[in-house]
Amino acid sequence: MEFWLFSACLTVIATLVVLIPLSRSTHASQTADQNDLEVYRDQMTEIEADVSRGMIDAQSAEQARLEIARRLLKAEKKTSLAQSVSDNIKAHKLIAFISVLLVPLLSWGIYSSVGSPDLPSQPLSQRVASNPERAPVEELVSQAEAHLAQNPQDGRGWNVLAPIYLRLGRVDEAINAYRNSIRLNGEDFARNLGLAESLVLKSGGLVTAEAHALFEKAAAQNPDDYRPQFFLARTLLQDGKNDEAKAFLKAFLDRSSADAPWRAQIEDAIRRIDDETAPAQAPATATPPVKGPSAQEVEAAASMSDDQRKEMIEGMVAGLQAKLEAQPDDLEGWKRLISSYMIMKKADDAKAALKQAMKLLPEDKRSLLIAHAKTLNLEVEGAEP
Repeated sequence: MEFWLFSACLTVIATLVVLIPLSRSTHASQTADQNDLEVYRDQMTEIEADVSRGMIDAQSAEQARLEIARRLLKAEKKTSLAQSVSDNIKAHKLIAFISVLLVPLLSWGIYSSVGSPDLPSQPLSQRVASNPERAPVEELVSQAEAHLAQNPQDGRGWNVLAPIYLRLGRVDEAINAYRNSIRLNGEDFARNLGLAESLVLKSGGLVTAEAHALFEKAAAQNPDDYRPQFFLARTLLQDGKNDEAKAFLKAFLDRSSADAPWRAQIEDAIRRIDDETAPAQAPATATPPVKGPSAQEVEAAASMSDDQRKEMIEGMVAGLQAKLEAQPDDLEGWKRLISSYMIMKKADDAKAALKQAMKLLPEDKRSLLIAHAKTLNLEVEGAEP
């Protein structure tokens, strides 16, 4: 009842605000024009009376009649035009008046049939819960975090939250969520792959021993997915086994369908391995490629302190950047470099690397790097080709 009363008051006020100006009349200007006509007619009558009394000669009377007749015609024309305008204004006012009255009547009629005035108000959290597809990602994540704080054994919640953390770049939270999901739900392809990718991001691009084991499990669970195969090949590259990495990727490519959407990525990776393993064809002054870490170095990184691991990662990133300056057409290398800087929370260095890559990369690869940077929430304004 309070809703309807409040709505009625607002409707009446809004209607009056519009109707009051429409009720104003233009009769005053029309009355003034009518008075002018009466005055001219009286003046014409007085001239005839003066002629009959001999107070004015015939010539002067004729001139006065002509002047008053001219003014009379002008006044009549003005009065006629004013009357026409007044009629139009009245018609428009009538239409506006009816329209103003119809709007609230129709609105009330439609709302009373399709609206829900008796629905109680809901806080934001309840509205989001009832319409999750309309909620922002941050709000959904906050809700999931609040739920898991009270229900830490909800495996389904951890399973939903883990990939969201990974897409948002919240690597530490993603690792924790994936571990909890595996603990509560068991291992499967998506969880093993997600945890392994999170560990690689955490290590700045290094495939650690734990990540390697997870990629092997994921590859066994879904032999047709290229992602674990790609990282397993990267492990071989880290050990300096370029020929084995190339053979591994070729074998996977040979047993894959010809229309697989990721074939171009694998073929590009094989070409880059060929470029790195052909030193005899390179000029003597060429900068040798920077090799990845050995298996022993990767194992050691897992047992290092945070400061030691940070120092090692920074050294790896510096080496990767030196390699890219010598081989600037390495798209995947630029992606790893920018991702590493973002993981290290060095957004300025990541943006500088992106700008440098835009100058050095072949034109057909620049848009791919821009798309990768956007997935990392890196500001790309001024860097796009």
